Amino acid sequence: MKDLAASIDAVLPQTQCTRCGYAGCLPYAEAIAAGDAPINQCPPGGAAGIAALAQLLHRPALPLNPANGIEAPARLAWIDEELCIGCAKCLAPCPVDAIIGARRQMHTVVAALCTGCELCIAPCPVDCISMLPRDASQPAPAPGLNRSRYQAHQERLARQAAEQREMLAARKRAAHIAQRTAQSP
Repeated sequence: MKDLAASIDAVLPQTQCTRCGYAGCLPYAEAIAAGDAPINQCPPGGAAGIAALAQLLHRPALPLNPANGIEAPARLAWIDEELCIGCAKCLAPCPVDAIIGARRQMHTVVAALCTGCELCIAPCPVDCISMLPRDASQPAPAPGLNRSRYQAHQERLARQAAEQREMLAARKRAAHIAQRTAQSP
């Protein structure tokens, strides 16, 4: 089943947009392989993606499920730099780290890396992010690049979480030692 999920994942556009109802393209591919999800839940893949999945899986092609969104031309995020307050709330949700900036600094989107997932829009407290159509001079990044950047993003988040857990554990140990020392005669 792992090989089937990998084959399905290879057909998906790797936008990591979560519109399918899963946390990314691979979890959606795994759900399809397990028979837990239909093949028509990926708006970025659209009719062509559904047809490719149908052919791969020897299933009938279905129309895109409108509950997951609509098929649309490729888009990319754009940040109005005059409105950006540098809150950094858009950085973590970007599944491919296509947004650069630092706290209290203006942020910008690297157009060549943006998958158009729209995940950066909701966390923005000042609504300075909008989606623009991609033009011919800004082609969407290749699925393989999206996949590798998503994996690197996930690894970075896991590493940061582990470092945070270790830092908290070290602080607890130090507090416990200080408390025991203070209680000693």
